[in-house]
Amino acid sequence: MTQQNDVSIKKVSFSTYFKQHKWLYFMLIPGALYFIIFRYAPMFGVIMAFQKYSPFTGLLGSKWVGFLHFKSFFTGTDFWMLLKNTLWLSLLSLIFYFPAPIILSLFLNEMKNQVFKRTIQTFIYVPHFISWVIVASITYTLFNVTDGAVNQALIAMGNKTINFLGLPSYFRPMIIGQQIWKETGYGTIIYLAALSSVDMELYEAARVDGAGRWRIMWNITLPSLKSTIIIMLILRVGSILNTGYEQIFLLRNALNQSVAEVFDTYVYMRGLVNGEYSYSTAAGLFKSLVSMVMVLSANYIAKRAGESGIY
Repeated sequence: MTQQNDVSIKKVSFSTYFKQHKWLYFMLIPGALYFIIFRYAPMFGVIMAFQKYSPFTGLLGSKWVGFLHFKSFFTGTDFWMLLKNTLWLSLLSLIFYFPAPIILSLFLNEMKNQVFKRTIQTFIYVPHFISWVIVASITYTLFNVTDGAVNQALIAMGNKTINFLGLPSYFRPMIIGQQIWKETGYGTIIYLAALSSVDMELYEAARVDGAGRWRIMWNITLPSLKSTIIIMLILRVGSILNTGYEQIFLLRNALNQSVAEVFDTYVYMRGLVNGEYSYSTAAGLFKSLVSMVMVLSANYIAKRAGESGIY
């Protein structure tokens, strides 16, 4: 009887299945259109990287040059500088920013007063909704040499002023500090959501066995976040060359350019500012291919280690 039912299910036509679930397909339309229009359709422009593109002749009329732009990019003096700066920022972000939402989520989860907990959550979520332009303005107000609050405090204590915004050695700490301040609170949402599904009986059993709050956090709460942390780490590794254009561009200047120039700002400057469309497309395509390989590799390693990946 079961086999007959399975056969009958397999024989259901797509039109019948579509009619039965038409509203699900209808809700799929906005998301599908978004990816088609803004993600897949622009991929046609990738051929620009293999052409000597001219806006007057267009994609179909531009001269084909093959891998010339890739060769110029990889053998040029800028490539290793861009790679070093981008990897440094990504590594520092992975070390200092990535654990921050996890640690904050663990502490928030330990709060018993729900009113106080929700108040704290509201305050730490707010910076996420502040634009990077405002964040850069706040940073300038605090750290500029002439009348910045930090330098004024240094003068009041009898110290010399420090050009935080111009010295290359302070650029990376500034970027990571901004990122932690702005995104840590909002990043706790996904971890707190994962913690909400933890069986409360595990906590009760641990308390009965005499476990303290720190031991409960280490042996129950943190392992419950393991799969979520791995998925977020895979996505983070995949974007290792995506350091964020707007944030870095707003703090970038002629004095700190040696450490501030990354792939994202380089593509903008060479492509839109200098009009080297094909060259910048080649650089952007390289960055995208590396990101794809990193995602696939990290996911493969996670699956081989027995953990759940993103697919």
